[in-house]
Amino acid sequence: MSTEAMGSAASSAGPSASMDALAVRAVGVGKVFPTKAGDVTALTGVDLEVAAGEFVSLIGPSGCGKSTLMRLVADLDAPTSGTLEVFGKSAKQARIDQDYGIAFQQAGLLPWRTVGGNIALPLELHGVGKADRAARVAELVELVGLTDFVDRYPDQLSGGMQQRVAIARSLAERPKLLLMDEPFGALDEMTREYLQGELARLAAESGAAVVFVTHSIPEAVFLSDRVVVMSPRPGRITDILPVALGDRRDGGLRESPAYFERVTAVREALHGTPVERPNER
Repeated sequence: MSTEAMGSAASSAGPSASMDALAVRAVGVGKVFPTKAGDVTALTGVDLEVAAGEFVSLIGPSGCGKSTLMRLVADLDAPTSGTLEVFGKSAKQARIDQDYGIAFQQAGLLPWRTVGGNIALPLELHGVGKADRAARVAELVELVGLTDFVDRYPDQLSGGMQQRVAIARSLAERPKLLLMDEPFGALDEMTREYLQGELARLAAESGAAVVFVTHSIPEAVFLSDRVVVMSPRPGRITDILPVALGDRRDGGLRESPAYFERVTAVREALHGTPVERPNER
């Protein structure tokens, strides 16, 4: 299946949604890092829209600026050029308003706090009362399937369980947007596939938009409404591919012909040439 058959190219920045329905809007965003050897352009001319409730994955070669773009959305760094809005406000204001939650490849749990204590941390920092914190933690540990582990410490958990705690923590304040930078990158394949299914379920149940950085084409296709393909540095968007596999995200999806077609299309877009298939030699 060709890239063209799947949908719009990079000229289509996003879904046709009203401005107030956008979780993220980037227009002409660029980022240049000064170094002793000279300026390094990490991103150039990035145009992207992510609708509220939409799951969008960013994929591209190492060093293409995926994580840099994520950091700009999270207000962990500032763009050199262009404009960036999160729910119609500046990234800084969105951070102040706690509009998004963040999860990275390393779970980043505090070893001296229990599962419940780690999940409750954002609520404590923002002055949520003890009773309300306890209720929210109980809700979240049930959501991620860790009710029986709420009093355990991080070193008593598997890597996959620690990542589930990190995801629960990112959901603590009911954010409208989740920013996830390769959260499953360090996990074994079986755990990774399980957590992909859990994340798809959690995103659907919470209604949050998700911007998800990954190096895995199958992961991007399995999880996403759209896959954004980025070029080698300086990073720019070269293609945006709708996935259109419906709401069902389970193991059966990975065996469907439509899923394999989408994986092939993303691979072709990423490499810039059609992928040779055995029956086409």
